[in-house]
Amino acid sequence: MPFTQLLVVVAALIAGVVAVIVVFVIISFINIWIQARFSGAPVSFLTLLSMRLRRVPIGLIVQSRITGVKAGLPLETDPLEAHFLAGGDVNQVVRALVAAEKANLNLGFNQAAAIDLATHQSGKSVFEAVMTSVNPRVIDCPNPASGKQTIDAVAKDGIQLSVKARVTVRTHLDRFVGGATEETIIARVGEGIVTAIGSAGSYKDVLENPDTISKRVLEKGLDAGTAYEILSIDIADVDVGDNVGARLQTEQAEANKQIAQASAETRRALAVATEQEMKAKTQEMRAKVVEAEAQIPMAMAEAFRSGRLGVMDYYRMQNIQADSKMRQSIAGEDPGKGGQSS
Repeated sequence: MPFTQLLVVVAALIAGVVAVIVVFVIISFINIWIQARFSGAPVSFLTLLSMRLRRVPIGLIVQSRITGVKAGLPLETDPLEAHFLAGGDVNQVVRALVAAEKANLNLGFNQAAAIDLATHQSGKSVFEAVMTSVNPRVIDCPNPASGKQTIDAVAKDGIQLSVKARVTVRTHLDRFVGGATEETIIARVGEGIVTAIGSAGSYKDVLENPDTISKRVLEKGLDAGTAYEILSIDIADVDVGDNVGARLQTEQAEANKQIAQASAETRRALAVATEQEMKAKTQEMRAKVVEAEAQIPMAMAEAFRSGRLGVMDYYRMQNIQADSKMRQSIAGEDPGKGGQSS
């Protein structure tokens, strides 16, 4: 076979293969292509083939684009494919964009895609964020799921108040990515309620005007840095609790009494110790007196031997002692106590 004929055969084979591929592509994508064309959101066969090669669900991307175009959103297939490949939910993003468009909210595709990826596997969605922005939601404070039913605070007069509040919030789309969640809102509102009640002069003031709590809490700008905007804080219930001030004063008085008793017991123990010490010193002095008295006969004997004391001197001393004892007896004194009255 001549070389020219061989080239013609090869070219014919290649053309046949190309024709088969084109026919296969047309047959495979003709339905979705016609649907997109007549919906005003045309997609080329080459784009459909590239999506098939990238294993992107053609029906999802084309239907999402049709939905966006019908709602007046000029969506292209490339950003939708990129968001799908990044692990996002294309359907939720398009629904959120349509809802935002109908509610005149300023929400772009990139922002919606970022919110969708940020809320991935969190139980929330970008569509829910948009709907919360359109229809504000109510958050109970405190959260009943935490096991705590009321927020307890004490006024200046010592009376405890138990408060339940409801916080109405809407999504702040510009701060949704990276903003604090509703747990932060609940914590800040609870802190603000405690502060507002604690600064009240009497619990009666709070019962008369519960809205003063809401006003003081709202003035603090508690939604700063969060994904929500606080619209209102409503006090649902206020209950009067214990007289914490009186109980604390009673406990303080009891503690002071125990401290005073301990101090008195310490002083009594010191007094007893001092008394025992004085008794010991008295016994010691008496022992010294007895010791000194025992030396008197020895001194008198020594005086007799040395001639410093005579017999007549001794008799005169005995007479003086006898006279003194007689005088003490007449006066009603005990001679053995050294002249102390009985």
